[in-house]
Amino acid sequence: MARRMILILPILISCTLVHEPIQHDLFRYTIQKYTSFNNELTVNVNTSTKYVTEHHVLCIFHYSHFLQNYNTITLFFHLIVPFVINLCSALFIIIVTARQRSETRNKQTFREHVLAQLSEHRQLLISPFILFVLAMPRVILSLVSGCVDPSNNPWLYLCGYFVSYLPPMLIFVVFVLPSEVYTKTFKESITQWLRQIRQ
Repeated sequence: MARRMILILPILISCTLVHEPIQHDLFRYTIQKYTSFNNELTVNVNTSTKYVTEHHVLCIFHYSHFLQNYNTITLFFHLIVPFVINLCSALFIIIVTARQRSETRNKQTFREHVLAQLSEHRQLLISPFILFVLAMPRVILSLVSGCVDPSNNPWLYLCGYFVSYLPPMLIFVVFVLPSEVYTKTFKESITQWLRQIRQ
């Protein structure tokens, strides 16, 4: 099931986002102003200033009302659905494991087993919240209406944009490395894979 989902999910996600590159448009404009030789803006024209023309390019979305609504729904769908699935899966794993252990180990109550599993698998509950927070900048940037001129603070704008790509890149770091069981399984898989290559 997991292997099938790995193959199907990229196709489904790409289909829901196919409208974005089609609706992009570049808006070019120029600004003419006086600047001093030491790059400080001035409004007084004197011998230490020169007349320059600045060229700017903005990326603008042209969405119809239907596409705007569709884009907003898709945006929240990609944010909320993975968060809910990850959270429910973590709770399911914790509760089922606690129930199985409470049946075999009667000395502890079900509540004590749940608390023990919460402590053991806390990274499964923390990880969805980390991914949710990391995905928020993209949602905020996507919902900003109107034209935004990033030329004043280009690094701030670019950092806010690229932070939105951290969740898919950090899935291994967020889910696998904090867990002793997953890390051990990963090391065993790598060792087994290296053995197969050497043979």
